[in-house]
Order: sequence, then C-alpha cells, then structure tokens
Amino acid sequence: MERRFGGTTLQRTNILKATLTMGLAFALLIAALVLTGCGGGQETANYYDDPVGAEVAAAEAADPSEPHTVTDHNGNEITIPANIERIVMIQPWPLPSVYALYVGGGDRIVGVHPSVQSAAEFSLLNRVAPEVAAADISFAQAADVNVEELMNLDPCLAFIMAGNDAQREALEAAGVPAVAFSVTIADWNTIETVNAWVELLAEIFGDVGKANEITDFGRSTEAMVLERIATLDEDDKPRALILVRYDEHMIQTMGTNQFGQYWLDTAGAINVAGDIEDGFFEVNMEQVLEWDPEIIFITNFSAVLAEDFDDGVVFNDDWSTVTAVQNGDVHKFPMGMYRWYPPSSDSALTLMWLAQTIHPDLFDDIDLEQEIRDFYQRFYDFELSDQDLHDMFNPVREAAAGS
Repeated sequence: MERRFGGTTLQRTNILKATLTMGLAFALLIAALVLTGCGGGQETANYYDDPVGAEVAAAEAADPSEPHTVTDHNGNEITIPANIERIVMIQPWPLPSVYALYVGGGDRIVGVHPSVQSAAEFSLLNRVAPEVAAADISFAQAADVNVEELMNLDPCLAFIMAGNDAQREALEAAGVPAVAFSVTIADWNTIETVNAWVELLAEIFGDVGKANEITDFGRSTEAMVLERIATLDEDDKPRALILVRYDEHMIQTMGTNQFGQYWLDTAGAINVAGDIEDGFFEVNMEQVLEWDPEIIFITNFSAVLAEDFDDGVVFNDDWSTVTAVQNGDVHKFPMGMYRWYPPSSDSALTLMWLAQTIHPDLFDDIDLEQEIRDFYQRFYDFELSDQDLHDMFNPVREAAAGS
C-alpha cells in the first residue's frame, strides 16, 4: 500500500517486514520450537506491572530451591523452575546485554540468536560476557529455527519476544517455560523498557543488589535531560532525521511508532517524519530534500558512516544541499554492549550522548567519556581503555546488521 506525504510517495512497511528484511533486532521469529532440559538459580523478587517508579521487593523473594511464578510482559504467569542453569535467549536481541548488566556476565547462557553474536563480535559484550561468544547459534537462521538443534541445548528456560504466542505455546508444550519480554514499554520508551527487563530478570533470578540501582540510574538520567530540555523553545529544537537503514537500494527512516521518536523527543529534537505513524518505512531523496533535516543520525543497522557524507554524495544520492550535511551535523550511533539505537544495557548513556550531540551548549558540563567509564566500572566492573572508548564512538561498517 502506498501513501502520499508532502507531495512524494512513501512505501509503507510494517515493523515485522522491515525488520526481517534488514535483520533488525525486533522481528518476531515465526517457528515452532521444541526445547528440553533444566538445570542453579538464585533468589527471585516481585515484579510490578507498572514499570514506571517500580522497585524490586527483595524481601519477598521466593525460595530458590523451589519453583516460583512470575508474570511476564504478555501478562502470562510462568512457572520458573528451581536451579536454573541453562538459558536460550531467542529474543529480544539486545536482551543479553541487559542480562549481563544485571547478573554481571553471561553465566547460564547456552544459546542465542546469530544476530546477537554478529553484534557482540564488534561490541564489548563478548568481553564482559564471553559466554555469548561461546553460545550455540545453530538452532536459528533469520526467522527460522531448527528444532532438533535447539533440543540439543537442553535448556530449562527460554526468553522470547512478547506477542509471539505460537512460539510460547510450542515451548511450553515441550516443557520449557518461555518468558516474554516486550520492546514497547511505555510507548517505546527505551529507558523504561530496559528497566522493565531488569525488573523481570530480578523476579526470575532474584535480587542481586543491582535492580534498583540500575533503574534509578536510567530514570535519574532521563529526568536530568528532560529538566534541561524543558528550558528550550520549539524553535531551539533541530529537525532531525534518523537513518535506520541506508544502502544502494533504500533510504529507511522511522515515524512515531519506534524508539527513535522517544530518543528525539527526550533529547530535544523534532522528528522530520513525526507526522507519520508508521514504524519503519522507505523514503526517497525528494522527500529528504523537502524535509531538509538539520541533524542526521545513522543507526548501526546500516553500514554507512558519518564521514561518507563529507563530499555530499552517497550511493549516487546528492545530499550536498541538506542543512545537516552542509553543517557537518551527521552522526553515527555508538556501539557499546550492543547497538545503541534500540534498548540496551547502555540506554542511559545513549540518552546522554544524544542530548549532548543535539545541544552541546546545554550539556557542556557533562564529561561523557568519564560518565561512560564510571558506568562500566560501576555496573560491569569493567575498566574501559582509551581504545575501547574510541571503538565505541567509531563503530566499523562490519558492525552493521547483515553486513
């Protein structure tokens, strides 16, 4: 179906089709899975349905020697077995980074989707949680799952995408609890999405003394940014374009129903595609020129780098008259524990980076590199080198999904 917008033709693409086409991190896997097995665990804590302002009640943690029940993001009550030792993380793909943030590594992970490893190869996840690099990926390719390969992993727990009821039912029929994690918490709010994941992990694995600290850090970061952005007039907010994917075949951005809308709203910019309710969709250069963004962000789902715009021409597209290109205001999302566009364990840092990039004068008192060093030391017990920081802010082309 085509739609008209601003005198140009846009090809509407729903989120599922777009993500499967581009290898993006939130496509629902369509397959019937059969898993078997179980194996150590820790205490569990209560999870609250409302992630905003919720805290983990460690005092009510379940007995780790007994099975216990959690409510996942589908609203289903899932019985978690005692002595959890083997986990398969199918989706969401950034979830292993948040798991590593919460538990302090990759213990128990025996299987991940190949897209997790493709990102981890060029991120810090493999160093903080080397179990991810060693995890089995043979059971999945694109949207397909090899049931026999997955059965060989003998997992006692699986993590899946909220809304994939067919997958949950197949897993549970095989005797494997499947806990669903949502990516649309609080209208695509990445900070609260990460917080909700942390709080659900705390209920599954018990309070390790970090849940409230992690969620408080994200919320206090968001509050700080919003407080400063509140001083701006609308005319002070630049018109921004997020290039979700850009190659010789397509220019793809996002409308209101995506993480990018939250990022731009919270960091003090205006989404040039903010009148469109689609998630991901394709756009042509005619529309880009009509929008004339003042700042451009490129996600790590594209191999294009900011410096590709230096001469004004990319893939034979003439960007030379676009204000952002003329002013050198084109930026690539960094890559820390995972790609920084979707929710990840680094989402609070992503918000700091976006806010400072969009409004450097408003956030000139923040030493971003030191904030990142402190965060990694505090939450991962990992000391970043100068090279680590350089690589984080300068992700290579090969780090792009599907590159």
